[in-house]
Parts: sequence; C-alpha cells; structure tokens
Amino acid sequence: MVKGLFTVDFDGTLLRDDKTLAAIDIAALETLRREGVLTVIATGRSFYSFQKIVAELGCNRTDRVLPIDYVVFSTGAGIMSFPAAAIIKKHSLPAEDVIAVSDVLDDFGLDYMIHRPVPDTEHFIYRYCSGQNRDFRNRLTLYRKFASTLTPERLARFGEATELLCIVAREKGDRIFTRLSNMFHRQSVIKATSPLDNQSIWIEIFAPGVSKSSAVRWLSRKMDVPRSRTCAVGNDYNDEDLLGWAGEGYMVANGPSSLHSRYTVVASNNEGGVAAAAGRWLGREIS
Repeated sequence: MVKGLFTVDFDGTLLRDDKTLAAIDIAALETLRREGVLTVIATGRSFYSFQKIVAELGCNRTDRVLPIDYVVFSTGAGIMSFPAAAIIKKHSLPAEDVIAVSDVLDDFGLDYMIHRPVPDTEHFIYRYCSGQNRDFRNRLTLYRKFASTLTPERLARFGEATELLCIVAREKGDRIFTRLSNMFHRQSVIKATSPLDNQSIWIEIFAPGVSKSSAVRWLSRKMDVPRSRTCAVGNDYNDEDLLGWAGEGYMVANGPSSLHSRYTVVASNNEGGVAAAAGRWLGREIS
C-alpha cells in the first residue's frame, strides 16, 4: 500500500551547487521508500539531460541507484519510471501552435529554441536574434551537436515540439513573462531561473496544462494517493504550482527571497534541505 508521495525538484534542491548529492538527502529518500512513500523527482531537465547527469553522478550503477520511483521531466511534459526510464506519459505542442508561437517570438526579437518532442528533446532549432545573450550562447555551446539554426524550411518541417524556450536577461524577465503569458493564455507558460548562470530568466512555452503540479497530480491519482498525503520540495519559480498544490510544500533556503514568505523554508540545497523537509513531513528528524 502506498502511504504517500514525496516530490523533490532536482537542480538547486536535491543537487548541490557543486553538482553532488548529499548523503543525508539520499538517506532521507531511502527512509521514505522503506516506509511505503513513493519518491518522485520533478525537474526542468529533459529526458536526455536527466539521464546524462545521473550517469555523471554514477547513479546508474546497480549498486548505486537513486532511491526514486518516478521522474517528472521537462517541467511536466513527460513522466518516466525510474530507473527503467520507461516513458509513461508525454505532451507536445501541435505543429500549428509551434509556428504561431515562433512568429510572435520573432516579432518580439527574442532569442529562443524549439525542442523536439519527448524523448528526443535534446534536438532543437534556434533563433539567436540579439547576438548579446551569454546564457543563450552558453546553452547553445553545451548542445551544439543537437542544434540547427531556424530557417523557414526547417520550421515548416519541424512538426510537434515539447516546448519553445526563450532566454532573457533577469531585468526583462518579469515583463516578458507577463506579456507572453497574456498572449499565449491557451498554452502553459512557465518562468524559471537559468540553471547555467543562475541569473537569466528562462520562459518556457508548453502544451496546455503542462506543469510539475499537473504531472504529479496525475501520478498521485494513478497510485491512489490523496493530495493530503503528498509533499513537495522546490527552489524556484517553476516549482510554485507544485508547492502550492501539494499537501505540504517546502522551499529550500537558497530559493528566491521573494518566494520565502509563501512557503515553509528549510535548509538550503547545500545543507540537507530535502532531508529537513522529509523530517518535518514525517514528524521526526531523519539522520
């Protein structure tokens, strides 16, 4: 019998700043599983990116597997079982929406990427308008072998997409996010802090209904876990809907200060914040 569902964000929450995992946090996840709680990672990373970091952490070996049952990836556009990596749910923007959104982003002069449907999300076409966007350029360098410049012909042939990702300077982030949210009210528009420079704002445009909370809600219903027996831990704007939906929501201390008043704050990602949240949820300290 499943006794509960515990969801944790990855970058900046479970993953420390030095790209390692704290033993105390892993032990907390193991404790939860032993007590019949399903453990879930809900990340903005793509299917490819999450598998890559798991391999880099050495957590894909039979003797060192992350104590996780499911992974919600691409901010809710996909769900997979873990460690089998079997995709059990996915969403895509239809081709006509991809073209329509792309046209608007061109009119705004934004730098953006259009990502292939799950599971091939690492492949994308891009428009780099400004020529002065360091975070965009850094991400392009990271994924250069999967990237192609956007041309009318490539866009016409592209078809469905997981998302369109805009990268903008922090000082412009709120204004552009508001404009795009109002314009694309049928789609899911989600804001996040860049995991690369921790400054720039990423604005992601997904199919309607895509979010971390909708994906975790689907999982909770599938596993017959009531909302009252769910808990979530996050660190950024793209976790807000999940923290607000969960029976209990916790924000690690390294999250934006503007969000601290809205959620229960626990220790930072570098100081065992996940274990602290799990302990408070269970009603006892986990060591």
